[in-house]
Amino acid sequence: MKIKLPNRDSAGVVIAFYLHSNTNNNDEIDFEFLGNREGKPYSLQTNMFVNGGGNREQRVHLWFDPTAEFHNYKIMWNEHQIVFYVDNIPIRVFKNNENIGVGYPKQPMQLLATIWDGDGWATDGGLTKTNWSFAPFKAYFQDFKIGGCPIINSNTNNCNSQGYWWNQRKYWRLSSSQRKLYDEYRVNYKTYDYCDDMIRYPTPPLECVS
Repeated sequence: MKIKLPNRDSAGVVIAFYLHSNTNNNDEIDFEFLGNREGKPYSLQTNMFVNGGGNREQRVHLWFDPTAEFHNYKIMWNEHQIVFYVDNIPIRVFKNNENIGVGYPKQPMQLLATIWDGDGWATDGGLTKTNWSFAPFKAYFQDFKIGGCPIINSNTNNCNSQGYWWNQRKYWRLSSSQRKLYDEYRVNYKTYDYCDDMIRYPTPPLECVS
């Protein structure tokens, strides 16, 4: 999806582009753009839920102004890894580590784009509130593309077929050039990673040490 974000004071506003299973114990794969006071940078938060459990947040700053023009945001999800891309640069990778007891999204999902009130947490942990005099807050979406496995009668047996491009071996891990971009981006732009949060997780989650 190509997205352009609100260009006015957007503190407390969350624009989301995500996959959601719409079940009681939901799986979810999220892009969330956290607004800020005018002139201050947006945070891009990614998160995942598996069987209803989330709290896998990572946050980054972008290397461009996401309100000035459209940029491309992409999720690649197969049975080996989930990769989040911004303008074709991988910014986050979540590997399938079910072999060591880490949950991994597997439920059929639908895709949604939303804009909503995150006043209680989105900007400065909820300390910076939404200025409603700047409403309405408008985000713009265009050039949506999807490749997916159609689900019939809840049967997902065919979804790992090599006939789908994203299941081919070269998409099981990042290429060497992608890994270089990924490492450079993380060093320069990452602002928060739940794996490094020793207050929330004195014992790191399994996927953080695997």
